[in-house]
Amino acid sequence: MNEQADGAPRGRSARVQASVHTAVRELEAEVGRDGLTVPLIAQRAGVTPSTIYRRWGDLGQLLSDVAVERLRPDTTPRDHGGLASDLTAWAEQFLDEMASPAGRAYIRDALLGDPDGSNAGQCSAYAADQIDVILTRAAERGEDTPGVETVVDHVVAPLMYRILFRPAGLDAAHARGLVARLLEGHTAEK
Repeated sequence: MNEQADGAPRGRSARVQASVHTAVRELEAEVGRDGLTVPLIAQRAGVTPSTIYRRWGDLGQLLSDVAVERLRPDTTPRDHGGLASDLTAWAEQFLDEMASPAGRAYIRDALLGDPDGSNAGQCSAYAADQIDVILTRAAERGEDTPGVETVVDHVVAPLMYRILFRPAGLDAAHARGLVARLLEGHTAEK
């Protein structure tokens, strides 16, 4: 098999994935999402359409794979010196990125071409990993922290619901409020 132990492609498989992903991004910018076709992407990527169909199944699954890759954070969360400021800054950035037109399109594509839920799980893992970095740093500073799943339930889940179904009026103040209520509730539980 042409994958690493963590499931990431390597060798020719990684080169094909990279060239196809690049072709999708370039063509989407040139012809729009509705203009994308497997033959057009294959031609740009320098592969045959059957290579794309064999690896991704159909255009929807390919777009989903590209979206998941685009939703992967490129940096670790910044250290602002305390749990409240770190988590608030992260939640504001998360909201800004996910609620943008591009972010909403990536979320839609990630979910639409995901028949088994693995891409949604990967996107959730990205957020959980980022939160874990923040909580680990805070714990190392001696701060009392909630668990990762608690942050997901009280900050990420409500933000995603609002982004997907009730985006009107959604702003950074809402994200700050979710974090503040989470941390106030966590402190009150102690």
